[in-house]
Amino acid sequence: MSLQRTATIVSSGTAFLLLVIKFVVWIMSGSIAVLSSAIDSSLDLFVSLFNYFAIHNSEKDADVKFNYGRWKVEALAALFEWLVITGSGIYIFYEAVMKIINKEEVAYIWESVWIMIVSVVITGWLVYFLSSVAKKTNNIVIKSDALHYRTDLYSNAWILFWLAVIYFTKFYIIDAIIWIWISIYIIYSAWELIHKWYVLLLDWALEEAEVQKIIEIINSQKQVNAFHELRTRQIWNIKYVEVHLVFTPEILLIDAHRIGDHIEYSIPKIDEKCEWMVMIHLDPYDDSPQDSIKFDK
Repeated sequence: MSLQRTATIVSSGTAFLLLVIKFVVWIMSGSIAVLSSAIDSSLDLFVSLFNYFAIHNSEKDADVKFNYGRWKVEALAALFEWLVITGSGIYIFYEAVMKIINKEEVAYIWESVWIMIVSVVITGWLVYFLSSVAKKTNNIVIKSDALHYRTDLYSNAWILFWLAVIYFTKFYIIDAIIWIWISIYIIYSAWELIHKWYVLLLDWALEEAEVQKIIEIINSQKQVNAFHELRTRQIWNIKYVEVHLVFTPEILLIDAHRIGDHIEYSIPKIDEKCEWMVMIHLDPYDDSPQDSIKFDK
């Protein structure tokens, strides 16, 4: 089992544990705040399970119907999680405004404090774990999950702090003000996910510095007269490069193939932490279409 799939199982199990704890505390206390937190955990569980199945499908081998695999299903999972996070932020903002309008007081403060302490400790560990997996795998779904739970962690920590302030000051409007601030932070943070989703679906090219290094490697081969249709993209930790090399018609195929192999083996050295898929076309003359991306020597 892959590390990223293991991470989704861990996050699902953690969300389920928090869900059970919060529902038990809610049954015992009747606290609406605790019930709201339990509903949030049930949403976390649903998202984590969705991410598990997304990664499970994306890791399937290429087949007749999907010749390049199912990698982009993870982008759909990231989009779904963005919608969930943004929707949660909007709902929290709405509830906070209604609290101010209705001048609602905070009930069952101590029950809420204890459940927030448990949530902060468990969620803090989960964020650390997911962040380390995201750093190792560069997987957008795990990054999305880490961001999702990081917003939960910050929210719970702030709630815990301000519940204590409210308990001693009885200034209940603070609760609504903090919720408004948290909702804005959640919505703002979620935009990072939509950017990653956009980049993945549109096959964003490699960084300019890496492209320039690829060009330098090609230019180092004197028998290559020119090159065109240099295209690059990246999916997670796999970088794709495609290029047409132009030779003279008189060159032997074996010599052209040898030069192409040298370039193909040299390009992955640019970043040895990633896997590279390099496809080189050998042209006896410049047959590039007029509207193609062309890099002349």
